[in-house]
Amino acid sequence: MKDGAAVPVPAAINSRIAGRVRALRADLGMTLDTLAAKCAVSRSMISLVERGESSPTAVVLEKIATGLGVPLATLFDDLSAAANPVSRRDERTTWRDPQSGYVRRNVSPANFPSPLQIVEVVLPAGASVAFETGPRDVSVHQQIWVQQGSIEVTLGNTIHRLAQDDCLAMQLNQPMNFRNRTRNSARYIVIIASARARALGR
Repeated sequence: MKDGAAVPVPAAINSRIAGRVRALRADLGMTLDTLAAKCAVSRSMISLVERGESSPTAVVLEKIATGLGVPLATLFDDLSAAANPVSRRDERTTWRDPQSGYVRRNVSPANFPSPLQIVEVVLPAGASVAFETGPRDVSVHQQIWVQQGSIEVTLGNTIHRLAQDDCLAMQLNQPMNFRNRTRNSARYIVIIASARARALGR
């Protein structure tokens, strides 16, 4: 992934997200109305996402993922891929947030049972992403390891300024904001731990 480069979103990625949301909701026995009430996203928006007719922002997808009890990364898993302990570089699909312009791709092998997920993120210069959800039904921990540039991570009322090679450990139980205040893009690795992340929809 080239830092700062515009990355087109493959049309198939919306279909993949749609399939994941539908499958996870079905596994939980949730109706659209139930999920909408749980994640504070309108029923109509969730329906559009499930039909692959919307290009939702990272903020909307994170709310839906929280309502489903999984990390955001789970919504990008490719269910059609064969379970394999090896993830190849050319098999990974990137996704660009239409609101902030940040680019992410799942690095972990798709469909392989594991409590861990690894995601690579490029946050453009001056960009910020605010995730509004707080306490979750399922405990999710993650660590942010900065590979290039610097970012500012706000957890609740606490601000962490991370430079290259810094690593921040956190639990996803309060609102958080990722911000790049510099003139250069920042790249970081996200390591997520959640026993439920790879158990649902498999």
